[in-house]
Amino acid sequence: MRPEPETTTTRVNNDLYRHLGHAWWDDDVGEFSTIRFFMNPIRFGYFKRVLEREGSLDHGQRKLLDVGCGGGLLAEEFARMGFEVTGIDPAPETIETARTHASASGLSIEYEIGSGEALPYPEGAFDLVTCCDVLEHVENVDRVIAEIARVLRPGGLFFYDTINRTFISKLTMIKFMQEWPSTAVLAEPNVHVWERFIKPQELLSILHRHGFDQQEMRGVAPLRHNPIALWLDFRRRAQGKITFKELGRRQALQETSDLDASYMGYATRKAGEGECTASNDVN
Repeated sequence: MRPEPETTTTRVNNDLYRHLGHAWWDDDVGEFSTIRFFMNPIRFGYFKRVLEREGSLDHGQRKLLDVGCGGGLLAEEFARMGFEVTGIDPAPETIETARTHASASGLSIEYEIGSGEALPYPEGAFDLVTCCDVLEHVENVDRVIAEIARVLRPGGLFFYDTINRTFISKLTMIKFMQEWPSTAVLAEPNVHVWERFIKPQELLSILHRHGFDQQEMRGVAPLRHNPIALWLDFRRRAQGKITFKELGRRQALQETSDLDASYMGYATRKAGEGECTASNDVN
């Protein structure tokens, strides 16, 4: 089963990655500050733990591709760990920001302008591929996963995160953060489109089709589940009373078994033919 973006005529506003491409590392731009302060710490911590558990850090498997790298939030974390990082993104302004910030940070990262649907790399070129906060934005998820499978060596790891298509994600990602004036922290319209969100079983089906063994999925949810507290925090941010960094601290995103909102995980590229062993921990 695949996601069904055809059911909506609303287009994801990917243009913001061009006209806001300069602002990836700014503290007060909601479209990017929410990733930087909310999501990036929890997902990188999880990916790092997986690498330690899998032993990938001990076997010289160091070539990493970040698909849809944005301004380099995740790419820089891996570069600091000693990975040989390549980042690719379709927005030239975003890539320029990523290059400038990496240079100022003393990090050697190769950045290129390009699309996840047509990656300009040979087969098996990378030991690891990451694709985070991306799949819910692309026109063709199946094609992006196929390209990732092609450029990832057999046995290599694929890290991802995306958003589930549920009532909870509509309430939080669409209503709270984007549409309701009293709580909206995103200035741009249609940063996310709910119909583009991807159910875990849909993603598993695509991964299986392109030769991946799914290993694990973990949910991401705020420590504070009280909807009134959630509303108050976002209202304070919308009114400018607290910073995005403070909002992220108050929400305190945690790794969880609940996949109802955002989820992250990893899969391995199969070395040969065979059945995909998928985790049962999916909704």
